[in-house]
Amino acid sequence: MDTSQTMVESVVKHKAPFLFLILFFMIQATVLTVFTVPFTWELFWVAVVSYFVRMFGITAAYHRYFSHATFKTSRVFQFVLAYIGSMSMQKGVLWWAAHHRNHHKYSDTDKDIHSPSKKGFWYSHMFWFLRDEYNDFETKLIPDFYKYPELRWLDRNHWIAPLSLAIGLYLVGGWAWLVYGYAVATFFLGHATWTINSLSHVYGSVRYDSRDTSKNNFFLALLTMGEGWHNNHHYYCSSVNQGFYWYEVDMSYYILKLLSLFGIVWDLKKPPVKVLEEGLRRDYEKKQTKKASVVEKKIKQNAPASNAVAAM
Repeated sequence: MDTSQTMVESVVKHKAPFLFLILFFMIQATVLTVFTVPFTWELFWVAVVSYFVRMFGITAAYHRYFSHATFKTSRVFQFVLAYIGSMSMQKGVLWWAAHHRNHHKYSDTDKDIHSPSKKGFWYSHMFWFLRDEYNDFETKLIPDFYKYPELRWLDRNHWIAPLSLAIGLYLVGGWAWLVYGYAVATFFLGHATWTINSLSHVYGSVRYDSRDTSKNNFFLALLTMGEGWHNNHHYYCSSVNQGFYWYEVDMSYYILKLLSLFGIVWDLKKPPVKVLEEGLRRDYEKKQTKKASVVEKKIKQNAPASNAVAAM
């Protein structure tokens, strides 16, 4: 693997190669096979399970473990996590984590590989990874996991995991399970995941000064098992929980916490007290500012009526 070039510093063009676009949209179009199978609630739940199992593989494995090392686990379960993440059909685990680490380093600058404010919504959402220059990654960005030969093998052969899932679904439930459990679920899984690169930098609320456009979005947090608390994450990315407070739903963290009770994962890193206190203080200040604005608006609205009465 040639690592002489720094991929994040290469010139990013806003036009994806035509052949890659055709292949990508052909894969996306497999969702249309849903019209070949009559709907049943069984198939609906097959799609839901397939979606959330693999979403966990992206959020807990690819993101929180391999990209940010927010918890520890055994070498065996490490591979299991990588395999589940690979089933999402979002390329290899080492490729994904290396590029994500660069994203945090250069977030919303010209060197950010998927910044909506710099490169546009659709480019940040999904077109960026169609670029040929992003097929590679620098091994020095992820030395902590690149040292494992089984992970290097899985990263090179990342197509094996989704193929095994597709075959398994077909063997268990035939064409109908393949359509709903793979084609339909993969379509929605991909776009839900990519919203964190695009929508969560456009829509939502800002709690912390993370020096970029990251935002917290409750709806995206539900879709992505907790990834929607993106402003929290960009401010303190070393935390295993991205929903910092009890009222911020984070299903990925809840599952990891449950696994920790059985000793499958351990050393779950949490945000320090000062970060939590700062968040509460900023939320309080924002509420006070909003209340003051409402009071001021009411005073201005009542002023003309008061003046009219006085004139009489």
